[in-house]
Amino acid sequence: MLNIQSKLPGVGTTIFSVMSKLAAEHNAINLSQGFPDYACDPKLVELVNKAMKDGFNQYAPMPGNIFLKETIAEKVEKLYNVKYNPETEITVTAGGTQAIFTALAAIINAGDEVIIFEPAYDSYAPTVKLLGGLVKTYELAPPSYGIDWDMVKKLFTAKTRMIILNTPQNPTGSILSEDDMKSLIKLISGTDILILSDEVYEHLIYDEQKHQSVMLYPELRQRSFIVASFGKLLHATGWKLGYCLAPEKLTKEFRKVHQFNVFSVNSPMQQAIAEYIKQPKNYTGLASFFQQKRDYFRDLLAGSRFKLLPCNGSYFQCASYSDISDEKDTDFSMHLIKEFGVATIPVSAFYQKSTDHKIIRFCFAKENSTLALAAEKLKNV
Repeated sequence: MLNIQSKLPGVGTTIFSVMSKLAAEHNAINLSQGFPDYACDPKLVELVNKAMKDGFNQYAPMPGNIFLKETIAEKVEKLYNVKYNPETEITVTAGGTQAIFTALAAIINAGDEVIIFEPAYDSYAPTVKLLGGLVKTYELAPPSYGIDWDMVKKLFTAKTRMIILNTPQNPTGSILSEDDMKSLIKLISGTDILILSDEVYEHLIYDEQKHQSVMLYPELRQRSFIVASFGKLLHATGWKLGYCLAPEKLTKEFRKVHQFNVFSVNSPMQQAIAEYIKQPKNYTGLASFFQQKRDYFRDLLAGSRFKLLPCNGSYFQCASYSDISDEKDTDFSMHLIKEFGVATIPVSAFYQKSTDHKIIRFCFAKENSTLALAAEKLKNV
């Protein structure tokens, strides 16, 4: 027998994979895992095909295709009036999760403490633990999932190295405000604490609200890794392409790890994406597109027994089932799959302590016909 000591003994298969597998087994409508059930723009596929035919089939440069990085820099400047140097401050990654892992691996040493806000995307805590870091959690509560920054300050110690932000937030659909950012600035002023800002849903902000990226605040920008995703931007999650923005000093450390992690990202898709996002119209309508889906789905569920929580961003809608059942959210989610044919995510899966507020998460990045069929089933619950 081989004696293997697991570095993540308490970690199993992600809840996303588990629920998608169960959805397939029970022929349920999959509103669990966050991916569209509709095609990306055919023009984008044509551009990938063209890039392959044009010979972009060998290794891309380690930090990314310069054409793509320059286009990202142009996009960022247009949207936020902030300049990032494409040579020294932008790195193309194999999706957002790889960028998150790489940023943490570049900075976190054994014993370093990282503050995360739960419910949290499920890669944060395991990655910190894998690196020998310590996770300090601040638990958010429904319905608003707001942050009391005075309470966050109480988590600070001499070992606090990083704070992970996620706005718009997965799974709650909440967003950080300008006041949140100002409170954070005040909190970390005079410290060496770094920020990892997961902004993969940056374009999915609703009701004419503004995305509060950390890059808008010089005091935060100088100490932040910002993670973005083309999968969310282009309805192509399976392509696993993203990027990381960071000041040169932080980018140098990021790339030291990146080069031994994935080295570089597939070349033809980088070329195609660069061509595609040269036209801002290919992404500026995302907020309106998804807000229509959010409103459509919420209207469909208006006659159900679910209580819908606010959704200010992302393509996730959380709902309370407390008027329906007192079951654990994991059991209730299984019940929905097996008895009603709809797969969701129990929000307790996003808390390390499995905190159960009787909330489940729906993904509404689906065809309207899919949402309508799911809603019909959910109204029978």
